[in-house]
Amino acid sequence: MRCVIARFPFDLTKSGVLASMKGIKPEQAPGESVIIGRRTYPVKQVGQIVTRQDRRDFSAGEVLRAMTQLGFTCRGVSHAPAPARALNPLQHASAMLGAPAAA
Repeated sequence: MRCVIARFPFDLTKSGVLASMKGIKPEQAPGESVIIGRRTYPVKQVGQIVTRQDRRDFSAGEVLRAMTQLGFTCRGVSHAPAPARALNPLQHASAMLGAPAAA
C-alpha cells in the first residue's frame, strides 16, 4: 500500500512492517502506540524503523493512519476525565443546606 509520510511516498505492506520490526525491542509507549505481533510499540519508533527517517520529520498521526490502513491495531492517548471542579465556600455551604423546600 502506498502511504505518504513526511511528504515522502512509501510502499508499505503488513508483512514488510512485521519483518522490519522483528527483533526490535519496544520502547516504553506513553502516548500513541501500535500493536505489531504481540508487542506494543510507540508510534514514533515504528515510523523511524519503517521509514528510516528521524522522528522529528513525521507526525504520529501520519504513522497511525498508515498502520491503521495496513490493518494494525493502533491506540491513541487515553484522556483522563476532567477533574470535578472544586466548589467555592459559598457553593459548598449552599450544597450542605440543600435546596429550599417548596411552599
